[in-house]
Amino acid sequence: MNFIGAVGGDGGDDADDKEKAEEEERERQEAIREAEERRKEKHRRMEEEREKMRQDIRDKYNIKKKEEVVEQQMPQEEPNPLMRKKKTPEELAAEAEQEELDDFTKLKNQIETQVNELKTQIEGKCVMQ
Repeated sequence: MNFIGAVGGDGGDDADDKEKAEEEERERQEAIREAEERRKEKHRRMEEEREKMRQDIRDKYNIKKKEEVVEQQMPQEEPNPLMRKKKTPEELAAEAEQEELDDFTKLKNQIETQVNELKTQIEGKCVMQ
């Protein structure tokens, strides 16, 4: 009694199904890649048209195009504080000096206000003739 033919065959169908599935997957991946390329090309063309319109406006109003400084500044700002650029000893010394100057300036202002208060108190008590 051979039931192999009645249940599912001799196993050759599984290989055919695998091949079909792999081929369909390759076709699907190719279709996705082509669609992505078309999308990128569409957006590139749209950006070219926008830039042409921007340039027409700049020409009309005699506006100079801004430098691409914004793009250069973006990579410098690291979102991760652990990955930021280490400061040199000179930079650290300069920051410490700034803080000292700030403390000195605060102290100076505080002393000046106290001196002015004492001055007004003394002038109030003393009468010059």
